[in-house]
Amino acid sequence: MTFRSIGVVGAGTMGQGIAEMLAVKGLDVHLVEKTPEKLQQAKEMLEASLDRQIERWAITAAEKKLTLNRIHMETSLQNLADCELVIETISEDLDSKLEVFRQLDGILAKDAVLASNTSTLSLTELAGASRYPERVIGMHFVYPAIRIEVVEIIRGLQTSDDTFNRTKSFIDNVIDKQGVMVYESPGFVTTRLICLLINEALHLLEEGVASPEDIDTAMSMGYQFEHGPLEMADRFGLDSVLAALERMFREYGELKYRPSFLLKKKVRAGQLGIKSGIGFFSYDKDGERLS
Repeated sequence: MTFRSIGVVGAGTMGQGIAEMLAVKGLDVHLVEKTPEKLQQAKEMLEASLDRQIERWAITAAEKKLTLNRIHMETSLQNLADCELVIETISEDLDSKLEVFRQLDGILAKDAVLASNTSTLSLTELAGASRYPERVIGMHFVYPAIRIEVVEIIRGLQTSDDTFNRTKSFIDNVIDKQGVMVYESPGFVTTRLICLLINEALHLLEEGVASPEDIDTAMSMGYQFEHGPLEMADRFGLDSVLAALERMFREYGELKYRPSFLLKKKVRAGQLGIKSGIGFFSYDKDGERLS
């Protein structure tokens, strides 16, 4: 069965990006957030993202309108009843995700697939909130979802072959991305490796080895990264990077995952990167780095 109507729970940075990407592919998307205010903010961010693409001649005004018309803003999970696939993208808090899964379990059809975009939490534990744990799977998009062509597919202990095959087919053939299967492990592949790189860059900064600009220039030019590790952290959200490192530190118990104290200070100061306008660098309202 092909997924044509998709629910996305959470209209934050990742939720917006996933919803935009799905709508561009011609799919009907139901984007759920708790309040009308947060939905309005998400809509404005989506429009700004599409406007930037118009400025780059990547899309036309008509394509922008079509994309926005495919994204339906919802304030209730009940409006996802007819979705064949729901992707949960809320913050990395286990209790909050479990509650969303419990609610969705009583709303969705039995054969609907319930996916989580979690980067560090256990899919097996999340599936425990469902009466049908075989339909729960991890679908981890890398930021920004609209441009990054890989998706990690994570099987929980009870994820069925049917759920995996339907999800893999959807990723490969409908949204035209490369699905890679990853066994359940905190951080999976992409988050585990990139967070270690970011954390080591922070240690270099703390030790005074190089400035933020020079650390990022060395890595972006030396290894052909689009952004250096510190700007990457700003774009992911410093609070998200901190949460991922803290969970991996708890799960693995290895010192290499212990978050840099500088990262903790930045988060405590509310300097979260693009979402707050300042992190290791400064950004305008469209997320463009200020020189």
